[in-house]
Amino acid sequence: MAHRKKFIAVLVIGAIALILRFVFNLGLAAQIIVTVMGALLALSMFVEMIKTLRSGKYGVDLLAIMSIAATLIVGEYWASLMILVMLTGGDSLEDYAANKAGSDLKNLLDNSPQIAHIKVGEKLVDRKIDDVNLNEIAVIKPGESVPVDGIVIAGEGNFDESSMTGESRPVSKKIGSELLSGTVNGDTAMTMRVTRTAADSQYQTIVKLVKESADKPAHFVRMADRYAVPFTIISLLIAGIAWIASGDPHRFAEVLVVASPCPLILAAPIALVSGMSRSSRNSIIIKSGTSIEKMAQAKSIFFDKTGTITTGHLNVIDVHPAANVSETDLIQALGNLEINSAHIFARAIIRYVNDLPDFKHESVSDFTETNGQGVSGQYRGQLVKAGRRNFIDVTDAPQIELAEGQSIIYVAINQQFAGYLTLADKTRPEAPATMAALKNAGVTKLAMITGDKKDTAEHIAEQVGITEVHAECLPQDKIDLVVKTPAAERPVMMVGDGVNDAPALAAADVGIAMGASGASAASESADAVILKDDLSKVETAITISRETMNVARQSVLIGIFICVALMLVAAFGVIPALFGAMLQEVVDTTSILWSLRARKTRETRRVLQEATD
Repeated sequence: MAHRKKFIAVLVIGAIALILRFVFNLGLAAQIIVTVMGALLALSMFVEMIKTLRSGKYGVDLLAIMSIAATLIVGEYWASLMILVMLTGGDSLEDYAANKAGSDLKNLLDNSPQIAHIKVGEKLVDRKIDDVNLNEIAVIKPGESVPVDGIVIAGEGNFDESSMTGESRPVSKKIGSELLSGTVNGDTAMTMRVTRTAADSQYQTIVKLVKESADKPAHFVRMADRYAVPFTIISLLIAGIAWIASGDPHRFAEVLVVASPCPLILAAPIALVSGMSRSSRNSIIIKSGTSIEKMAQAKSIFFDKTGTITTGHLNVIDVHPAANVSETDLIQALGNLEINSAHIFARAIIRYVNDLPDFKHESVSDFTETNGQGVSGQYRGQLVKAGRRNFIDVTDAPQIELAEGQSIIYVAINQQFAGYLTLADKTRPEAPATMAALKNAGVTKLAMITGDKKDTAEHIAEQVGITEVHAECLPQDKIDLVVKTPAAERPVMMVGDGVNDAPALAAADVGIAMGASGASAASESADAVILKDDLSKVETAITISRETMNVARQSVLIGIFICVALMLVAAFGVIPALFGAMLQEVVDTTSILWSLRARKTRETRRVLQEATD
């Protein structure tokens, strides 16, 4: 916002100066207001430059300040005005690039639990979570998030903890079980006793970790800043030699005018904005140009498991009908029964049958659901029961040994065992190809980092081609792994989707959130958000970033080479300052037009390749 105000101020004062000079013929008044404005902006830039140098960073500020000061000192105020327009315009463009990408993302705090239903006598009173005290009794209604940490004192049901712990299966809770704030209740009301206040609860602890991680960004030198130091030295050497050789201070100003670092200030941001636009067309929101620069150099990537490498929800893996039951009959009976339930197992079965072309929707009567056990109902005049083995209550139901991470639903029809289904979270189909593509792209380290159990994590990692696994990790463990990555393996990226990933996303050099179905907390703390439920977009984001940086680098170098040539010519006194400023605009235009190539770099070729494939 501050940079945009400066840009608008420069344009307004420039317009006033033009009117004073060419309408009212008040050249001195025009020179005074441009000089005052230029001096104030140069002073503010000098203060910002000192702050930047104290932080251990450097940039293009020195050359810009000297260009403005030199032209003002020798009276070339129109040249100074043109330099100011380019400088403030470039800063505004960088602000626009950062703000546009993040404007549509939700704030983490707005999505945290806000209200708790507190039991006061026989009534429920809604209270802000900050006002909830220890040992108070709270009720969590079906589908609601747990407001603060507590222990179940009444009720039994399932909770979705996937966004907090990475566990994809619903977790059964009963009297004495611990409830974490931010987890989601299933289909029955639960009563708990508060064991931690909001400030100490799990969700707010994660919020705090996100803030702390965001306040400690890794040191990173932008591409334009890396070129700034040698370019500044070369410019000052040429300008100084021209002044000494000619004895004319105007020569110093004339050289610095064509040496104005506008290609560094404009070319790179425009290329980055173009790359961000291209990313948006590919369903990837990148919040800043710095994120593109880091992504282009990424050497290590940590992946969360649940919801990132896997789909994040249960799926039907196998259908096993009994010997005297066809698979079609089993699925018809079970599918129509489960349509009446909102249980997480039921949702997996409904997704499965909806994808079957021959499945027929039929009515079920006398439907009942026993919490944590199963469902039953009359289908085609037959009693169908589905759920736990002891719930269907038939003697010939086999005891099935499940693989790690799997769940089972037993089915009985008319008190006879009819078969069973196994369910599990499964890897995304594009995950193995994505890992292979990232390795081919030069990413040297691919690792899984998850709160899930070690056996489950290693099984999934093996399927997708990841050899380094860190399991049973808490949010702080994830941060430690990311932060302690050696310098030789950086920049480091983190890809995740859950609330428990948010701190690590904020701590990484680049955090990428799977935002299509992930938690808004992850999207808020990340540097980039993938809007489509497609893990291959990670490789796409890196490819776009690298191609964007190639174009940005080319644009900057083109501008620098032309500027150096013009400086050598200006050193002989054949380019007046105002004409030099005009030539600088030609340099800027050339750099900008080249930068705009980043918007479509290799896009046509990729479309043709996909069409061929």
